[in-house]
Amino acid sequence: MDIAASRDAFRTGMRRVAGAVTIVTTADAAGERRGATATAVCSLTVDPPAVIACIARDSAVGRMAPESGIFTVNVLTGDQRPVAETFAGRTGHVGDERFAVGDWTAGALGAPRLAGAVAAFECRLEKAVEFATHVVLFGAVVGTVLGPAGLAPLVYVDGRFAGVADADVDAGSGQPDSPRG
Repeated sequence: MDIAASRDAFRTGMRRVAGAVTIVTTADAAGERRGATATAVCSLTVDPPAVIACIARDSAVGRMAPESGIFTVNVLTGDQRPVAETFAGRTGHVGDERFAVGDWTAGALGAPRLAGAVAAFECRLEKAVEFATHVVLFGAVVGTVLGPAGLAPLVYVDGRFAGVADADVDAGSGQPDSPRG
């Protein structure tokens, strides 16, 4: 298999892997805000709480987060698809004007946090590692804000955003419902 065919197969394979849709946000000392839609985000450790986010190196977030030292991972609900579309660059909004879509406030560290999200993880940057076209942000989670229990997350799969219809979560425990027998 040649390299181009291998890249195409890889890209096609990765598009088939559903990923939670997040908006990774940051802000600088002057209050300038930036954000990007991202699915290459995951938990790293629970003790201490930490996440990683992979962001295009040449994007505003990819440049600003390593300089500001802060970022927030906002996990979207199925109802927040317009926010995902906006921060993915599909609506014509640029820079700070993207924050006109959604209900945004400054988090404890200053990075924008989206109201009504499934969860928001406020992070202090521990390390940034450049790899090819991306920068991997390693964040120590200093605060977690949870949305109401039972919110269905937004995912990205096969090149499109989709809601997760069967994300039935027990409001009391935060754990998936157990099978009834």
